[in-house]
Amino acid sequence: MSVVNRDQDQESDQPRPQPRLGRQASWFEGEDEAQAERGGLFVGVVVDRALDAVLTYRAPQRLVASIQLGQRVRVPLGRNGVVTGYCVSVDLLPPEDLPPSKIKDVVEILDAVPLIDARMLELTRWMAGYYMCSWGQALDAVVPAGVRNQAGTRVGTFLVVRPEARQAFDDETLQKTLTAKQTAAIEALCRSDELLTVSDVCRRAKCGAGVIKTLRDDGLIHTVKRRLSLAASRNDEPAAGEPTAAPKPPPAMTPEQAAAMAALTPALDGDAFAPFVIFGVTGSGKTEVYLTAIERTVARGREAIVLVPEISLTPQTIRRFRRRFRRVAVLHSHLSDVERHRHWQSIAQGEIDVVVGARSAIFAPTRRLGLIVVDEEHESTFKQETVPRYHARDVAVKRAQLENTPVLLGSATPSLETWRNAELGRYARISMPSRVEGRPMPAVEIIDLRNEKHLTGGLSETLRLAMHQALDDDGQVILLLNRRGYNTFVICPKCGQVVKCRHCDVAATYHKNRHMLICHTCDAERACPPACPSCQAPVLHYGGIGTERLEREIRMEFPFHESRRMDSDTMRRHGSHEVTLAAFKSGDVKILLGTQMIAKGLDFPNVTLVGVVDADVALHLPDFRAAERTFQLVAQVAGRTGRGNRPGRVLVQSFCPEHPAIANAARHDYEGFVRYELPTREAPLASPYGRIVRLVARGKDEARVEKYLNELAKTLRAKAPPGVRFWGPSPTPILKIREEFRFHLQIRCASAAPLRTMLRDLPLHPPPNKVDLAVDVDPISML
Repeated sequence: MSVVNRDQDQESDQPRPQPRLGRQASWFEGEDEAQAERGGLFVGVVVDRALDAVLTYRAPQRLVASIQLGQRVRVPLGRNGVVTGYCVSVDLLPPEDLPPSKIKDVVEILDAVPLIDARMLELTRWMAGYYMCSWGQALDAVVPAGVRNQAGTRVGTFLVVRPEARQAFDDETLQKTLTAKQTAAIEALCRSDELLTVSDVCRRAKCGAGVIKTLRDDGLIHTVKRRLSLAASRNDEPAAGEPTAAPKPPPAMTPEQAAAMAALTPALDGDAFAPFVIFGVTGSGKTEVYLTAIERTVARGREAIVLVPEISLTPQTIRRFRRRFRRVAVLHSHLSDVERHRHWQSIAQGEIDVVVGARSAIFAPTRRLGLIVVDEEHESTFKQETVPRYHARDVAVKRAQLENTPVLLGSATPSLETWRNAELGRYARISMPSRVEGRPMPAVEIIDLRNEKHLTGGLSETLRLAMHQALDDDGQVILLLNRRGYNTFVICPKCGQVVKCRHCDVAATYHKNRHMLICHTCDAERACPPACPSCQAPVLHYGGIGTERLEREIRMEFPFHESRRMDSDTMRRHGSHEVTLAAFKSGDVKILLGTQMIAKGLDFPNVTLVGVVDADVALHLPDFRAAERTFQLVAQVAGRTGRGNRPGRVLVQSFCPEHPAIANAARHDYEGFVRYELPTREAPLASPYGRIVRLVARGKDEARVEKYLNELAKTLRAKAPPGVRFWGPSPTPILKIREEFRFHLQIRCASAAPLRTMLRDLPLHPPPNKVDLAVDVDPISML
């Protein structure tokens, strides 16, 4: 949910309650009272634990000059020994309720330069309160592991001439007491512009280690430790901040693009928070609006952050930005820790104008942020599924609010939460209903699979003939099937049992290339059984079609046309996306088939046919967003064709052609789908009409997990304020994952405040041993 959306979000502007201070007396009993007399500052520290408290420590005199907000520090914490935390406050006096004698010292400061600035501290404090995690957990999510571990650096020991010895050497008085070798060593150190090790000095002065030892014993030189960057690792991408080819001039804008920029310009030239929704059909030129807005931002000396779904972070997208801007950093999951650290440093040092990346890029340490863009804002990949379970789109809106900058949320199929915000006037909506150069939207035909009597594979006769026609006309084809593997299930025809994963309550998928059954939930593999595991019947039936089987069918039907498959099985190697898409763009590959990773972000003018092999894959899942996701996926993939001078055609295969999600996607009618879908959400307080918190308990003992959640639900119901509704507890649709049984409880309310109040004391009801509880605010998946 967005920070400024819906009625209750107005409370976001109110002062937040201050984090409570940790009482440490019980941890530090017996501390010497003389500690109170020592000098120093008192710092608040948060740690990466479920403990939502700011703990107070003393920065001793030796650290007073170095301690700053946002630095990581090493502090003692009870039985945990010494742990790492973040400095979030610095005060001259300790809290009134905490005697100075009970406060322990900060052990060490880990960062010479703070990793977190004041505004990021404020953002993470909000995240902790909103997503119901600790401040330390939120901070640890903001700083990448490669940055925390200072990947690509090493600590070296170097020699330094003491100041008084350097002065005496410069005055030429010291040389009288030194040997020739000692003089050469001191001279090498004094004349060097870089730090030197013992071996460096010995090599330059042509002396032995004994000479160095004598100078150290005499107190003329000493050793220091410094952290240095290693040589940049090999990377196919330009280094962060490294100038690329000269930017190309922008193309002429269409009237709709010009109108969009006219609406954005006052906000781009100002210094105030301004949220916009750019609602443009596929091919309307939204990306050009983003690029022009970013150019205006960079011209003012500001930086921009562009968020794209990981699945859409294609080389094609990256190239478009690098053609327009010289200093671009790209943050994505394929970066090594060393590369991510290098990018982070470049951004923090002001060497980057544009940061492009997936959800974690919203935390990029820009210093003069002027614009945030969230492309394909409806994508579920913007939601983090581990603590802290934040939604990058909503964090982007909050960061823009804190930084007083505009934020653009763009999509051809906006999420219903974003659409509702625009309807209520909380976001300004900019519509782009036409394609560039007046190109028509592709014609969409729904193929009713109930009438396909002889369907033996994934392709109906209509789709098969349409592919032949497109290929004969020298066009290209994209086929979407959002299921991996060869067969999606294996069933016993005698007893009807489906072969499941041994660790999860899901059907195992057959992968023929590896002749293995693979669980797509936990990735566990098992050999194909020779007989039914339940009744031992010797024959098993392999059913359902995945991308691997579709690929085989395509190659048999179109042997003279090169085809490629794009799914998480074939795109494992670094650069594999770029190789495949480059071959498709050049025309060497005529048929591109795959899962949802091909459904958006691709712009190939020669694609004249798109086929959706099974539009019903996710339509009937037990999730209130199932219809919305189906509509978005079909509408997005339909927009991949007709983007050039040749008209496009879309064929959608479905067993439910009359379903509003399918029918409206075929008509390119987003607003028609919204008119159907929104009323179904209002009564049950489903988003965007209600706020939802999902509590998921899991553990290996099914009875213990169920009992705990039932007791917790009973406790919460007893103190629930009016207007709060409960769904469950009940088993999750997928009962078991990785040997753990799962039960969930949904709590809904028209506003967020009652939910936060009710769940504030949740830590007072911890789960029993071997049971875990996850708190998911604004859940995206109900499975």
